[in-house]
Amino acid sequence: MSAQRVWKPIGSVNSNAEIERLRLELNSFNERIEELERQHPEASKIEALRVSALVLARQIDELRCSDANDLTDLLAK
Repeated sequence: MSAQRVWKPIGSVNSNAEIERLRLELNSFNERIEELERQHPEASKIEALRVSALVLARQIDELRCSDANDLTDLLAK
């Protein structure tokens, strides 16, 4: 299993809804990682899931930072 980047444009998407969707997806990855570690400690599959989970965590952070920057710009006006 190879890790795939799942970036999506932020544009006009509701950031809170996008963050929540990404959190749910991240939770799913983390649950699957735990399950695989218990059942079959196959390093390559687990590592691919970890990479995907890290990508999702970074996307969540980027969305949060973007929201914070938008708020800072709004307050500066």
